[in-house]
Amino acid sequence: MKLKIIVSNQTNPFVNIAVEQHLVAENPSDTIVMYLWKNNRTVVIGLNQNPFAECDVETLLADGGHLMRRMTGGGAVYHDTGNINFSFVVPKELYDVRRQFAVIQKAVEKFGLEAEISGRNDLLCQGRKFSGNAFSKGRDNNLHHGTILIKTNTADIQRFLKVKPTKLQKHGVASVKSRVVNLSELADITSENIVTPLVEAFCSVYGGKAEEVPFEAVCTKEVMAHSRSLASDDFLFAKWRNFRTRCNGSYPWGEVEIALETDETTHTISRVDIATDCLSLAAVEQARQLLQGASLSQPPQIPASDNDTDAIIKDIIALVYG
Repeated sequence: MKLKIIVSNQTNPFVNIAVEQHLVAENPSDTIVMYLWKNNRTVVIGLNQNPFAECDVETLLADGGHLMRRMTGGGAVYHDTGNINFSFVVPKELYDVRRQFAVIQKAVEKFGLEAEISGRNDLLCQGRKFSGNAFSKGRDNNLHHGTILIKTNTADIQRFLKVKPTKLQKHGVASVKSRVVNLSELADITSENIVTPLVEAFCSVYGGKAEEVPFEAVCTKEVMAHSRSLASDDFLFAKWRNFRTRCNGSYPWGEVEIALETDETTHTISRVDIATDCLSLAAVEQARQLLQGASLSQPPQIPASDNDTDAIIKDIIALVYG
């Protein structure tokens, strides 16, 4: 097993995420990569999220910020240069979420802080969230990435992000600010001085010495071309400009909003759009396919399986059919 460290030298969110996707596609089967990167004033939304429901797009762009859509599920987060982002790109047979989380936990221990895993994808310190995480499966490699809040502008988080009241009620709090914490409030930690502890923790958890790969080596012409497609209006907004919520719900697995178009001649569902922070992209896509073309009077049958995504699919279909 080989270990590699890559640290981005720029803050363009589209280049940084394009590099990440390149690593997931091309990483060798014997190598685990930890990639560290920062974005400048960026709201990052999940693959299936409606940007207009998750953030104040007009204010964000007018203030010189960026909207970026990642290729994983989960909810919207805010990036600025006061925090640091990490990506673990791991061959499928070596992928271990707990071990990957342990790298972050061990790194913050260097500053006298104890981190605990909470819920679907969060890391907490003293009961408050400092890291949101998301996950996806590639052909040969799996991806685990997240953000570490260190000295992010919490006023910008509140200005740019739209948090649904149901999420706040579920956590028993009254504001976004009360749910998150900058680690710099708890220890002498910056987005610069955490890099070495992250590298040391990565090597310690995986029991080896890591090769440091220059960012330029992975920032190829193909990656730059892909970064431009990720910044395109079509990828970021597309169908969401005309998205109209017909039904919505809140579940243990996440929030969901569904927009439908129907064909009154055939009495079927002719179009389905699902906006959600669900982490299971496969479940959302299967639910969409089952609903597409389904009868308005009879819910589609869910194929029998042992898959743990069945509960998510059932919830989505039940939401549509009441």
